Amino acid sequence: MMPVIVIRPEPGCSATLVAARELGLEAHGFPLFRIISRSWEAPPASKIDALLLGSANALRCAGDDLARYAGRPAYVVGEATASAAEAAGFTIAASGKGGLQDVVGAITHKRLLRLTGEEFVRLEIPPGIMLTERIVYASHTRPVPAELAEMLAFPAVVMLHSAAAARHFDAECERLHLDRSQLTLAVIGPRVAEAAGLGWRMIVAAPEPSDHALLALAMRLCQTAAS
Repeated sequence: MMPVIVIRPEPGCSATLVAARELGLEAHGFPLFRIISRSWEAPPASKIDALLLGSANALRCAGDDLARYAGRPAYVVGEATASAAEAAGFTIAASGKGGLQDVVGAITHKRLLRLTGEEFVRLEIPPGIMLTERIVYASHTRPVPAELAEMLAFPAVVMLHSAAAARHFDAECERLHLDRSQLTLAVIGPRVAEAAGLGWRMIVAAPEPSDHALLALAMRLCQTAAS
């Protein structure tokens, strides 16, 4: 079976590897990113009605100040972030499937605090909603290790969970002069596909931006290659 490469940061990388191997995939993990907490100024809790969260990393990196908003509703990008938010003491007001912008349409609170990473998508916020944004983490890249470079010399499916991952992987393949024409990219959405560059054997986007959908896509691509 064609190997599946996972490059997302921990703890997501290990979670994806476990799920992939349960599906019978030959999965290998090489986290090419390291998540680093950033210091941030927490707004007074009295001025925040709800949280807006596009990643579980925001909850892991926000630190002790996150507790001041415990119990408030949270609008989250998907199931994994919803689980992390509930574990942190928040109630889920709405959970999306097509990106954070889709969640914005479900907002019923007036004053929101968005916790995010250094690289984030600007949102179109409806009139009457006040959005406060705070950067609480950064994603630092790592070079492709020798073991992964050797694997990428042969056909493989590479899972990409973000546009930042796509750009970094593209740049690393360029730096190492890897033959991308035999690498298939399974990406979590169209924006990630656009960031991945050209020359790949194939780029296919999952039908919805979730790890579950991306894993199902990776399995289908492996089966297609085998047949």
